[in-house]
Order: sequence, then C-alpha cells, then structure tokens
Amino acid sequence: MTSTQEAAATSRPRVLIVDDDTIVAESLAEFLNREGYAAATCLSAAEALFTLEKAEETDAGPFALALLDVTLHGMSGIELLREISKRRLGVACVMLTGYGTIESAVEALRLGACDYLIKPVVDKELRLSLERAIRQRALLHENKTLRKQLDGRRGLETIVGSDHRMRKIYELIDAVAPSRTTVLMTGESGTGKSLIAHAIHKASPRAARPFVELSCGSIPETLLESELFGHVKGAFTGAHADKVGRFQAADGGTIFLDEINSASPAMQLKLLRVLQERKFEPVGSTQTFEVDARVILASNQPLETLVADGRFRQDLYYRINVVKIELPPLRDRLSDIPSLAAHFLQKHAAELGKQVVGFSPEAIAALQRYAFPGNVRELANIVERAAVLSRTPTIELDDLPPQISGEAPKLTLAPAADDETWTPMTLEDALKEPERRIIQKALRANGFNRQKTAEQLGINRTTLYKRMKALGMQPEDERAA
Repeated sequence: MTSTQEAAATSRPRVLIVDDDTIVAESLAEFLNREGYAAATCLSAAEALFTLEKAEETDAGPFALALLDVTLHGMSGIELLREISKRRLGVACVMLTGYGTIESAVEALRLGACDYLIKPVVDKELRLSLERAIRQRALLHENKTLRKQLDGRRGLETIVGSDHRMRKIYELIDAVAPSRTTVLMTGESGTGKSLIAHAIHKASPRAARPFVELSCGSIPETLLESELFGHVKGAFTGAHADKVGRFQAADGGTIFLDEINSASPAMQLKLLRVLQERKFEPVGSTQTFEVDARVILASNQPLETLVADGRFRQDLYYRINVVKIELPPLRDRLSDIPSLAAHFLQKHAAELGKQVVGFSPEAIAALQRYAFPGNVRELANIVERAAVLSRTPTIELDDLPPQISGEAPKLTLAPAADDETWTPMTLEDALKEPERRIIQKALRANGFNRQKTAEQLGINRTTLYKRMKALGMQPEDERAA
C-alpha cells in the first residue's frame, strides 16, 4: 500500500482510495487530504481487503469511506464491493468509473454503494457524495448500537423506544414479570400491546412454557367460549371431536386476551370465575379442569367508561385491574419515531435482501410531523412500503406515502349556499360542526357500524368514540343523525 499521508488526528475520517491507476489514486488522495480527510491508496482489490480488515488493529483506526474504481484488474470494483458487504467491514463505499452503465450502477447501489460517480469527477460532486456517505455510515452505526442495546434487555428485544413513558413501562415489566399477577394493558390499536405481553412472558419464570394469544374481538360470540375453554364431541352442531381450549393450552405458561372489552356479559362472568378459582368446564362437559396460567388482558377502549355505561362487569374490572400498563399513542412519543423507523427498516431490508440503511433528515422530519392514527403498526407498514420502493441506500422523502410526504391532494371546501348567513356561535363550536356532519354521514353510510366507520375515516375505533363524545354525539343519538 502506498500512503500519501497518515491520519493526523483520529477525528479525521479515513478514506481508502482503490484504483489501479497510480496517478488517479494519488490525485484523489491529495484532494481529499486538503478537504480534511485522511486518505490512503491501494492499487488492487486484494490489497484493499487486507487493508480494510487490518485497519482496526492500527493506531489510525478503521476506514470510514472507500472510493472504489469499477474497472479494477483482477477482482472488479463491483466484486470488491460485494466482498466488503459480505465481510461486513463497516465502510461506506462510493463507486468511480470512466465507463458507467445503468446496469453496473444499479448493481452497485443494490449491493450497498452510497453513490456512483462518473470520471472525471467534479470536485463539488465528489465533496457532496462523500458527505452523504459519511451521514449514511453514521446512521448505520447508530442502528447497530441501538440493536446491541436492545439485545441487552432481557425480554425486551423487540420493543424499541427511550421515551420517558416507555422507560416506565420497561420498569413495570421488570417488576411484574417474576410473579403470576394479572396485568391489564390499555391503549389505542397498534400501540404494541401484544409485544408487551410477549416481553412479560419472556422475562418471567414461565418463559419456557407456552404463550397463547387470542383476540376476543375477532372471534364470534358463539365460538368464543369454545375457543377459550374447549368443547367435547357433540357439544354443538359441528363439534365432531373434542377440542382443547386456549386456557388449557396455556397451562403453566401465559395467556394473552386482547380486546377483552368486546366480551359479552355472559363471557365476562365465565372469565371472572377462571381468574378467581383457576377452574373451568369445556363446552358440553361436566368435568372441571384446573389451570395454572398467567393472565394478561388488553383493551383498546377505556374500561372505566364501559363499566359506567353498564357494558363491562364492575367485579371483573376490579379483578383484572391489578397492575395496569397504559401504552401511549405514537403521536405522544415523537422522539421514538427515528429509532422505531430504523428498527423496522433493518428488519424489512433484511427480508427483502436490500442494502437500505437509513432515512434522510427530510424523511425523518416528515414522519415526526405525521399523527399516525394507526400508531406503531402503521409506522411498520409505512417503512416496509418505503423499503420496497427505495432505489437508494437511504429512504428519501418521495419514498414515503403522499399523506406523509406532503404530496396528498388538498381538500377543497365548497362555498356555503349563503355566505352572508351567520348563526352566532363560538369559533370552537363552529369548527366542530363540519366534523360532526362528516361523522354522521359516515355512520349512516356504514349502517351505524362504528368499526367500519372508523376504518373509512382512517382512524381507529377508540379515536372515533372519543371524537363522538367530544362532539356531544351520544350512542342513542346516532340513528337520529
């Protein structure tokens, strides 16, 4: 290796120039040294791999960047890039060539190159390309650091977030996991209640035993009892064989019942008995079974309100409300959006086999401006979409959906029939009226089905309920709307 200048200080980013033309390599090194980098040169791919692998053992430290000529003798620059990616050498790569083709550019970017430049390179173009590569490498390093931190949290590997509300939740998980205490989780749909339930189970002494999950809202009322407690052959039409219920399947482990708010009063009574006595009978059977299952429940509606309305048993509510974990909506933990987005991007990029390592500042800023009515689940879907559509190593603003990138068509309000007519009211009431009319029309169009109405309006059922309450729309008034 020929080195034109060793690193004067560890704070200067090290750049390895790989080009078999000595004059080109030395010229680039001189330019980069003047720009504040610490440049070194290699004349072959084999020499470059050796240098990169041994760099961490030197006083100067690892290289941050590598400029790779595409048309190297022997192993080409594209092959060298593939090997750097395979060995995970942690260096950001920019490709240089005098004979650029669309095919080689696409292949280079697919393998993780930060940029693809055509010689002769303009100084400004090279300067900007290296700055982008430095930012991209910093994002990748941040993602790896975050993953190490997550892996160190027993039972919390899949939960991301450092918001103060999430830190309190982590403390609650650590506190309740060793016991068999019943846990009640509340929060909007998509906030990650299932992940928290899994984390409690994994951090508990029951971790090696079954974790059984059931969404009560997704099971018809006529089948829910059979799903929970099982049935015997001939118990009802279609019961052709004995069936083991979810409680029995979770014996010794944990059972997580999501959307418990949707259970009927009769089912609530049966659940109360299981929680109090740890006993149940399968449908159609007189045999009583005992079960030792840790019970975790979740609701996407405020149970206090349901109790007050007579739609949820008060005695069951007091029985399950032992330890309560309230999950905040994503819009209330904006500081967690970058780390959550990075977590989902790493997962989806690996599944897609793509080298996409981070987000541009503009994309992150747009994500943090969005309200996320679908919460963390919606963010995961948005990141997956962006990873599929991205053609660069960084998610850009135009990779995001229109409602986030700001490209969605603006709503144009038609003028009132008589703009001069005015009914005295406060500004707050005036602003509520259009929202009330929209909800009323949507309810009528969906046969007053709140779930379908919420989906059509792009919000969850809990948010719709809260907005109706704030607008003074009582359930008994809906059909008169």
